[in-house]
Amino acid sequence: MRTAEFDRQQVLAAAMNAFICKGFSKTSMQDLKQATGLHPGSIYCAFTNKRGLLLAALEHYRAQRSTEFETFFAGKDSVLDGIEAYLAGVLDECERDEIKDCLLQKALSELAHQDEEVEALIGSMLTDWQSAFTEKLRQAQRLGELAEGRDCEALSQFLVMGIYGMRTYAHTKPAKGILASLAGQLMIYIRG
Repeated sequence: MRTAEFDRQQVLAAAMNAFICKGFSKTSMQDLKQATGLHPGSIYCAFTNKRGLLLAALEHYRAQRSTEFETFFAGKDSVLDGIEAYLAGVLDECERDEIKDCLLQKALSELAHQDEEVEALIGSMLTDWQSAFTEKLRQAQRLGELAEGRDCEALSQFLVMGIYGMRTYAHTKPAKGILASLAGQLMIYIRG
């Protein structure tokens, strides 16, 4: 049997966007064919099935978001300025006309308690993300940007909760400026 030739990164990015837009259950093979340009047979050959494509898309999302995370800190005068830039990026995504959901949030809310492997992968990704914030906050503490007595792990948990809360609240279409105010309040709390 011939193996399909395609740009794996492009296909995973397209599949990721399809899953973000419609969710796993409502994304049909026809939707994936249209999004990726691959015929269903090629998708099955390369990823076994739709679930296999979701798992690969989640791993792609992990790598993409991890790289993106670090770019928010590059060239900043302080670690806390990097966190503020990250929040500004989230805010930008939340205030667009077409809100860009988080693939983790979308997949977790849809597949929790239904697919242990997907749930474990998402849990691991969320833990890694929170740990990255914890490490940045510890770095800020070492640099004197954050008071010694602050619990960096608790702060990172609060930050992650706040980001997911902003993403969810954005769907209610709050008045202009409310999300920015909430992001500002989150940063005030983090800075202490």
